[in-house]
Amino acid sequence: MELANIEKLLEKYLNAETTLQEEAILRSYFTSTKEIPDHLEEYGMLFGYFKQNQSETYTKPIKLTPERQKRKNFKWLSVAASFALLVSVYMGYDINKKRKTEMQIAEVKKALKMVSYNLNKGNDVLYTVSSNYKKGTDAVAKLDTYDKSVKTAIKKVNY
Repeated sequence: MELANIEKLLEKYLNAETTLQEEAILRSYFTSTKEIPDHLEEYGMLFGYFKQNQSETYTKPIKLTPERQKRKNFKWLSVAASFALLVSVYMGYDINKKRKTEMQIAEVKKALKMVSYNLNKGNDVLYTVSSNYKKGTDAVAKLDTYDKSVKTAIKKVNY
């Protein structure tokens, strides 16, 4: 077989693009040819190894482990996922509870501010009424003094 053709087949073989027939051609070339070029000698050893070990079989029994271990892993995985779900639900519930209390506190503060504002308005009105009441009582006291002095003057004049 022509050396250039073998090199092309080797390149295709190394790129995993050969057919079974082309691999058979390579195998027969490297196992039957006595003089292999130096740059292809390593491939000769490779195909020689394949031919030599082709008839070899493994006679010892192979112990296969059952797939139960994988199921155990899945069981533990589901337990871990359930635990993570419970923890996240609890944390979410706790955070939600804190937010609700914060919102309630904010509403109470708002209501207390409104009450304080209205009470302060009422205080201003009461202060105004109180100052007017004081002026009124002062005026009534002056009128009482005037009335007493007029009555005493009238009594003195009449007697």
